[in-house]
Amino acid sequence: MQYDFVAFGDIVIDAFIKLQDAEEFNNHGVRELCVRFGEKVPFESVTEVLSVGNGPNAAVAAHKIGLKSGLVVHVGDDLNGTRCIDDLKSRGIDTSLISRDAGYVTNYHYVLQFGPERTILIKHAVFPYKLPAFDTPPKWFYLTSLPQETLEHQISIARYAKENGVKIAFQPGTFQIKLGTEKLKEVYEASEIFFCNKEEAQKILGTEESDIKKLMEGIRMLGPKIVVVTDGPNGSNILYEDGPTSPPPSHEATEGTAGLRRTSAWHIPMYPDPAPPVSRTGAGDATASTTVAYIIKGLEPKEALMRGLINAASVVQGVGAQTKLLTDAEIEEWYAKRPADFIATAL
Repeated sequence: MQYDFVAFGDIVIDAFIKLQDAEEFNNHGVRELCVRFGEKVPFESVTEVLSVGNGPNAAVAAHKIGLKSGLVVHVGDDLNGTRCIDDLKSRGIDTSLISRDAGYVTNYHYVLQFGPERTILIKHAVFPYKLPAFDTPPKWFYLTSLPQETLEHQISIARYAKENGVKIAFQPGTFQIKLGTEKLKEVYEASEIFFCNKEEAQKILGTEESDIKKLMEGIRMLGPKIVVVTDGPNGSNILYEDGPTSPPPSHEATEGTAGLRRTSAWHIPMYPDPAPPVSRTGAGDATASTTVAYIIKGLEPKEALMRGLINAASVVQGVGAQTKLLTDAEIEEWYAKRPADFIATAL
């Protein structure tokens, strides 16, 4: 079987702890969640969400949109590993690429939820990461958050993709950004499409530049052909090649003009929330994976990104990153009813 979409990342069980008694502070531009130290802090509820994480969220989104998706993750040989695999199987997700490792503990995170925002307490096990033996190279790899100890594994993914004609969507996590562009040079260069937010783009490029278009152009210089930079409530932005800069005057390519491409950059606002958000966990994963899925299905990148933002608007209406993911038909229903100002505007 040839997969359309194979996601790499970590899998985790999230325990959402809904706080009752907490405060939010803005400390010199940094938002902080504060609770009283040394006291008992009441909470409203705890909700466990199985088999989530950037990679699983992406694989589930692609599956719901209709792609043949696979998931390369590692779980321990414990009860939580069994629970994750059984949960994915119950939803029709292919689990044949999941590795179950003896002596390891499946990742379990605590999500402190206060209003629609969340703070996550994380601990990632460093599994024996390895590239599966694919019968047929997949069409796309979706590479997302992995621990910093996985550098060689990530390079092997990039090299396999380059040697086998597999396109890469790269949505780096915190540790991958900390590794820096030089160490992940081969990954950036092998990427077809790249996703990050504005603050992450500034860290990656080592700049205080605030112009979104310049940030996207800077990321593109690292290798990705398509760059998406999100900007929270200000919406999302995409830059990609869309045609020759100046066509030659005849059917024969003129020296100096052959192969030249021009880029276009677009801004798309957030899709309006149909109701106050319940939790923003997974909105970025929904945006990125849905955009990639629709590009695979043949849509122009800016149109694909609009579908990604629609799926994100749905996701924030539920607890957990997967509970409110939409099918292809449901996304198109939302798109057909989109507000008049939900349009792509040239930058």
